Formats: sequence, structure tokens, C-alpha cells
Amino acid sequence: MLKHRTTYRVIYGDTDNMGYAYNANYLRWFEMGRGEMFRALGLTYKEIEAEGFFLPVSEVQCKFLSPVKYDDLLIIETTIDTGVKGGMKFDYCIYDEDGVTVRAKGYSKHAFVDRSGRVVRPPGFIVDVVKKNNGK
Repeated sequence: MLKHRTTYRVIYGDTDNMGYAYNANYLRWFEMGRGEMFRALGLTYKEIEAEGFFLPVSEVQCKFLSPVKYDDLLIIETTIDTGVKGGMKFDYCIYDEDGVTVRAKGYSKHAFVDRSGRVVRPPGFIVDVVKKNNGK
């Protein structure tokens, strides 16, 4: 299973009038997790796009379990679901800095499209990177 962890400290601008992290920020944190996972695999979104491929979100889900506040240090754990063949699915778990307390969890599904916007199969170079790193 491909898994990666990155950290993020909640800034004041992430919070709402009640002092809690605004709900849409969780999707940003999911995106951070995806981007850092690709980087750890030796690819960046920028490089994928330079090859002419894009990964639009086709579905996203987030379950809020415990409130997040300003200055909390979060651990964003991202896992690639290698069972998905026609696109990519990422699973996320946002932990408190203790690495145990789950604040939120969810997933995002992505299609692959080429420069013309046509849906395509995952490109070979990405399939190869995932296969090469699976189990690490």
C-alpha cells in the first residue's frame, strides 16, 4: 500500500468566526497530501501536466470527526487505492499531531484527461511509478 504523511500547521486564515477550521480547507489539505505524495514518488503535478495529463476531481468525500483550531499541527496521511484502474483514488486521514487522534478522513477520485480534455487511461509513466513504489 502506498502511503505518505506530511504536516501542516493551521493558520488563522483557515478558521471561521467560531475559531474552527473552515470546512472547505479540508479539501485543500487533501490536495496538499496528494501533491506531497506525488513528490515523494519522484513526480510533481507540474511534471504530470507538462506531459499533457491532468487529474480533475470526479468525486470527493470528507467525514469530520473532531474539530480543528488555529495553530493545530496536523498530519495529513495520503494513501493511493491501487485497486482503481480507470483513474486514481486517494484516501486521506487527517490526524492530530499525536499521529493517533483522527480529525477527519475521506477520499478523492480523479479521472485522467489529456490536453484536449478527453478522458484517457492512466499514462504508463504514472502506472510504472505507482507499481515501483507499491509496498514501500
